[in-house]
Amino acid sequence: MSSTTKPTPVVIVTGALGGLGQAVAAGLVGATGIGTVIALGGRRSSISGTTWRTADVLDPGVATKFSDADVVVHLDLDLGIDAEPVARSTVNVRGVETVLTAAAAAGVPRVVLVTSAMVYGASPDNPVPLPEDSPLAALPAGVVDDLLEIERLAVVARRVHPGLDVVVLRPATIVGIAQDGAVSRHFAAPRLVGVREAQMRWQFCHVTDLASAVALAAVGAVSGSLAVASLGSLDQDRVSVLSGLRRVDLPATVVFAAAERLHRAHLTPAPAADLAYLSYPWVVDPDALLAAGWSPTFDNEACLAELLAELSGGLTLAGRRVGIRDATLAGASAAGATVALVGAAAFVRRARKSRGR
Repeated sequence: MSSTTKPTPVVIVTGALGGLGQAVAAGLVGATGIGTVIALGGRRSSISGTTWRTADVLDPGVATKFSDADVVVHLDLDLGIDAEPVARSTVNVRGVETVLTAAAAAGVPRVVLVTSAMVYGASPDNPVPLPEDSPLAALPAGVVDDLLEIERLAVVARRVHPGLDVVVLRPATIVGIAQDGAVSRHFAAPRLVGVREAQMRWQFCHVTDLASAVALAAVGAVSGSLAVASLGSLDQDRVSVLSGLRRVDLPATVVFAAAERLHRAHLTPAPAADLAYLSYPWVVDPDALLAAGWSPTFDNEACLAELLAELSGGLTLAGRRVGIRDATLAGASAAGATVALVGAAAFVRRARKSRGR
């Protein structure tokens, strides 16, 4: 190696036992400018091309595992909508606190965090696309509350640890890995629910493209807080055609009131506020990454096709994943209750109206 050659960084990826961590760690192996990739998880496993270390990111002692790292990519998150809220927040928020503090203590120059474009909030008034420097206008509810707190911790860490470069990536809905979230459950339902007054736009981020964005952040090609997504978006009509799902458009008052009642009755796991992300646009423009030479390899249509392929063989009943057999049995008594997060209430309301009640 010549004296002018920049050494390739040693990158540690936390959460390597999870689907996102596995995919990103594997994607970093052999990526341009990346040196050794160390996968870190709570128990021993293996990812081809990586070195494995075991550690608990909630333990401050994890700093000893970071001693030789140039970059820590933190992906040990629990974003499942069925997760118990206190336990989920402990993993997400305290985990980030511990990793940032441990990285600073170990002298790690850079930490890459991954939140979500959901932090911008979903609103009928959102421009399409949202500029990257838009304010974080999401309502602090459910998983989004954790993501907003992670964003706040990143801001604090930059101030408290000036020698630590904290990069935050905000992907659109991630596809390419098996995960159970509001969007996947929405598309697993037999109908595509929409808000009548809204112009919903759909945008995705393939995990392969997220991994390449992480690689750029790891080598210092980008900094700050950045959006990651396929370019452009799909309107509701196009999504209906591509998915083969029949559209059911309802007034916003009906949709959100029904979602709130179902959630309070513990029939749907996500708070009603999360329904905004299935009803209103939150499309982002990854300008900073594009300027750094990044380019997504998957467009939104390809991402949607992969998401639908992942979901084949299962349906959603009142916001909960069920198998085909279970859905058929439930359908005998619940009829239209499989329309995404608010299907049950919407069906009952529509049925009553048709009977003149």
